[in-house]
Amino acid sequence: MYNVILGLHIFVSILLIIVVLLQNSKGSDLGSALGGGTGEMFGPRAPANIMNRITTVIAATFLILSLTLAVISSNSSKSLLRDARTLPTTTSEELMPTIPTIPDAGAKTGGASLGHDESIHLDEKK
Repeated sequence: MYNVILGLHIFVSILLIIVVLLQNSKGSDLGSALGGGTGEMFGPRAPANIMNRITTVIAATFLILSLTLAVISSNSSKSLLRDARTLPTTTSEELMPTIPTIPDAGAKTGGASLGHDESIHLDEKK
């Protein structure tokens, strides 16, 4: 259903672009931009021709399809943020790397002493 509406939406958007580009430009020259136009801006309008009506219908269809796609996509469960909430959480202790311990140096060297303490300790609180 979603893919059908999406395909129709893309078709209508391309059709809307084509219809807008095919319309006649009304007073878009430099003289009308500076106020020297024919004076139809605030005067009586000519009745809408067929291209204006087609553009209005296609624009309304585009708007309805956009809203429909927004409602459908908001109801679907395909959300990265919703999936991120369901991921298992790990504690900071699980994320900490393990520090390998160094074996007693005196045992391997045959009695060589390192001082008053026979093993090397690593300070883990840095």
